[in-house]
Amino acid sequence: MKKILLLATGGTIASVETAEGLSPAQSPERLLSYVPETRSVCHVDVEQPFCIDSTNIQPEHWVALSKRICAVYDEYDGFVITHGTDTMAYTAAALSYLVQSGSKPIVLTGAQKPISALITDARKNLLDSLRFASHDGVHGVYVVFDGKAILGTRARKVRSKSYSAFESINYPVAAFLDDRRILQYVDAGERQSAVRFYDALCPSVFVLKLLPGIRPDILEYIGERYDAIILESYGVGGVPQYGQRDFLRGLEALTARGKIAVIATQVMLEGSDAELYEVGFRAIHHCNVLQAYDMTVEAAAVKLMWILAQTHEFSEVRRLFYTSVGGDILTPEQ
Repeated sequence: MKKILLLATGGTIASVETAEGLSPAQSPERLLSYVPETRSVCHVDVEQPFCIDSTNIQPEHWVALSKRICAVYDEYDGFVITHGTDTMAYTAAALSYLVQSGSKPIVLTGAQKPISALITDARKNLLDSLRFASHDGVHGVYVVFDGKAILGTRARKVRSKSYSAFESINYPVAAFLDDRRILQYVDAGERQSAVRFYDALCPSVFVLKLLPGIRPDILEYIGERYDAIILESYGVGGVPQYGQRDFLRGLEALTARGKIAVIATQVMLEGSDAELYEVGFRAIHHCNVLQAYDMTVEAAAVKLMWILAQTHEFSEVRRLFYTSVGGDILTPEQ
């Protein structure tokens, strides 16, 4: 029987009603008491590194989780993390960069309703996650939710209340979980003999969503306070260059100061292809601007945090950003 470590961090799954709304309070032991079936699936040890609403999750929490997994990595066959849904995609992406090429699964799950509720998705999600973490051949970081296992770098919350809260963006669902069956189609990438842990992130990354009328002087303001910016641009990656609202000049000034700029898209599916139109081509070729291609904005932002903790040199940032980690990017060259 596999030995799994359950790391409980709070979130809706562990929440109880208070006078001011739902608040996480349930212990990991209490969570497990709602799914006694786990005794026939795996042996579970529990820890609670913190107990917070996932809205309050910070990069420091991601590093803490990575360090804890590192400390006990050889003692367990897999890890399950219960987590709030609102920032779960960011945490899954972060752990994909902080814990690389491992031979063991790290599974994040949560719920849209508390586990103590009469009608809830929490019990199924928790049981599915423990089953998936115990399944032979599973390795890497995943979000398991509503019967699906999604690569940690490809998950996005797309529904605020429905049980089917997460989708895999620009990549196939890794596995489907149906009662006792696990149908696995893809995995989290190449396994190596030794897992690689990282213990630093640089959170100096800003995501700016463009809208008609926005002034490019916002780039100067952001550049004074952050080391990297992701532009959620239009369509395949257009950057406004009209009249006084010329973002091209703003990007030139920003990157001339050594700041990193990445073009992504507001469109959820199919990714960026900024060189297709003149309004994107100029930005890519005149301003040392990268683009996210098929990456999620969540993964791109956290990947930049991981990269900037190692280097700020543009050519090395570019190399690392376009190197696939945990199936996060499929560039045209690939």
